[in-house]
Amino acid sequence: MKRLFWTGLVVLIALSFIGGCTNSMNLATPPQGGEDDELSETAVQELVTQFGGKLQMVSLLAPEDVLRESLDENYGGLVSPALLEKWMEEPTAAPGRLVSSPWPDRIEIAGATKISDEEYEVEGHIIEVTSVEKEGGGVAAKKPITLTVIKIEGKWVIDKVVLGDYEETASPVCDLPDYGFKIRLPETWAGYSIIEEEWEGYALDDEGNAVEEGSETGPLVLIRHPEWTGENPRQDIPVMVFTHAQWEALQSGEFHIGAAPMNPIELGRNSDYVFALPARYNYAFPEDYEEVDDIIESGAFEAYDV
Repeated sequence: MKRLFWTGLVVLIALSFIGGCTNSMNLATPPQGGEDDELSETAVQELVTQFGGKLQMVSLLAPEDVLRESLDENYGGLVSPALLEKWMEEPTAAPGRLVSSPWPDRIEIAGATKISDEEYEVEGHIIEVTSVEKEGGGVAAKKPITLTVIKIEGKWVIDKVVLGDYEETASPVCDLPDYGFKIRLPETWAGYSIIEEEWEGYALDDEGNAVEEGSETGPLVLIRHPEWTGENPRQDIPVMVFTHAQWEALQSGEFHIGAAPMNPIELGRNSDYVFALPARYNYAFPEDYEEVDDIIESGAFEAYDV
């Protein structure tokens, strides 16, 4: 009887020990797939975000030796050696900054797809802005981008980049095909209006005094903010339109415009016209004159042949 008792006790202790070991082994088992995948995807997206913040630092118009140095400095730790070598051989194939404005501000990630434990494909858009969008929000331009991200020696790096064509954005574009110019506006200008007036020039005598009013005239196009009112006027975007002959005569001092002792500032030209900003157009400092300055300085104005 005692022998049976002790035998049973030994069995119970053994089972308890085995069960305890099993529970310990279960607790020590590392988490499966889901959590690892989540950590990997987070690391991949952080890499792409960091890469997007470097795009504006690489000027694709720089001399090739300067561009190669910039590629290495800004992208070297973020892309694979093979991709960096490819861009070094053909620098203009790399993403970066093409013009002073707009510039690539960031990459907005649309999604990341796991291809394998060591490879992801990331879809998104390069978001370009000017000083206007940087200050008030919005998008000047956007371009699709697809990135292949792989793990090399335990580190995630970008191994392939494919760029798409620019897409339409919500920002309005004021297009004047009768003259051949357009200007990209911030989203807040949606619903703008066009006011057409006329500039007048004054003939000058030998001493430079105005002697004849209206000796030269031409269109003055005012692009007006949708919230402009008579009680609360806002700064217009004024564009003067000159023929090439008028512009040359103005530059040579054959006539003068307004009381300001300076000529209008050229914005651009096509084969028919020269477009200019009136001198001291914002001298009264109306509401939002700084925003109009930013629009003009951002490179939003574009002339084209019709």
